[in-house]
Amino acid sequence: MGRIGLAFRCFFRVLRGRPVPEEALVEQEGQKPSLPAPAVQELDRGRALQLLGLLQKEGRLLDFLQEDIQAYTDQQIGAAVRSIHQECRKVLEEHIQIEPVLEGAEDSRITVDTGFDPSTIRLLGNVTGEPPFSGVLRHHGWRAKQISLPGLPTEGDKSVIAPAEVELS
Repeated sequence: MGRIGLAFRCFFRVLRGRPVPEEALVEQEGQKPSLPAPAVQELDRGRALQLLGLLQKEGRLLDFLQEDIQAYTDQQIGAAVRSIHQECRKVLEEHIQIEPVLEGAEDSRITVDTGFDPSTIRLLGNVTGEPPFSGVLRHHGWRAKQISLPGLPTEGDKSVIAPAEVELS
């Protein structure tokens, strides 16, 4: 592949937060330079932790997921889940507008046309031959239509999802 093609591949990989191709890392002498990770990866990591922090702050999602729930009754778990669900849903509604990947009711018949994007549709069952495929929609999938998270903090430990809380008396 020529230099221009390699340059485009590098550009789009870095834009998506993926590493550049191996052939772009080889210098004239055949040595691999030590390149810093793309800034996009750090931004993506920060945004993921930020969303997790919002789900923890409002819905205590991490506390629930980290809890060993084996000792609780189904009724106790159900009561706890109701408020967690309500608060986490509010966070999503406020910060991420989502929409189905495919329109249509689950368990309805659907045709997957030639040229479909495998990152948006996962084929299950007996997958043989070439598209178009006919099957049953088991889940419509989700896609982020719009994201509106607050700005990332510029100071402090960026790996902290939720700070420890200490009540003083």
